[in-house]
Amino acid sequence: MIVRVPASSANLGPGFDTLGLALSLHAEVGVGEPPAAAQPADEHHPATVAFRLHGGQGALWVRSPIPAGRGMGFSGAVRVGGLVAAHAQLAGSDPVALQRALPELLALATQLEGHADNVAASLYGGVVATAGGHAVSVPLSFDPAMVLWVPSFVTSTDQSRSTLPQQVSMADAVFNIGRTALLVAALAAGQVDVLRVATEDRLHQDRRLAASEPSRVALEAALAAGAWAAWLSGSGPTVAAMCAVDDAARLAAALPADGHTKVLRIDYAGAVIEPA
Repeated sequence: MIVRVPASSANLGPGFDTLGLALSLHAEVGVGEPPAAAQPADEHHPATVAFRLHGGQGALWVRSPIPAGRGMGFSGAVRVGGLVAAHAQLAGSDPVALQRALPELLALATQLEGHADNVAASLYGGVVATAGGHAVSVPLSFDPAMVLWVPSFVTSTDQSRSTLPQQVSMADAVFNIGRTALLVAALAAGQVDVLRVATEDRLHQDRRLAASEPSRVALEAALAAGAWAAWLSGSGPTVAAMCAVDDAARLAAALPADGHTKVLRIDYAGAVIEPA
């Protein structure tokens, strides 16, 4: 069997550590001899660590186009892959059994990742809100394109998080609570005209963008080109923009040339066990 897991974009602006979105770019994790273009995952690889934590036996391989260190959930995706591979060894590939196991797998993935937003999206697919150990899919009344601007440099998530303040003002907290609520409601209602306001943030983006000028330029370029919304994907440096499917190619062409673009969709399936 092969476990196929989507990449993710976390935070979506104001939903710091609480919102994630699965992307149609997939890592594959499997047990046994690696196929072409796959790499063996040693005992220190995050996929193998997750696999062993859930009782997995044997050697793992990973095949992934998700760039590491770019804010697209590489570590979360391969950890989910390792956990689901171990689940498949224990319980088989029945999708109903996997659905029942999702809360346990989410708890283990969150333990490994340190926060649940990326791993919840990779496990469940779609847009997911998570808090207090729970994850709930946000219904979408439209199916947008996702345009990702991906630079050549990387960001350390731990280092990026260390620059964020331990306390914030009441005004900033209320600002983000309001934007997060508005964002979830707008996605469910299909009100794309409010998405730009709904993805504003005062908790983390400005500080992270101050350390990554190319990302700030790319985010502003996406909005200027007519994206419904744009945000720093995870801790960056990738920028994610949401738009109509018919507008995706034009938006991608308007983004800075010092990064490459990926035109993707939202992945609604989440982690899937497939026959080898």
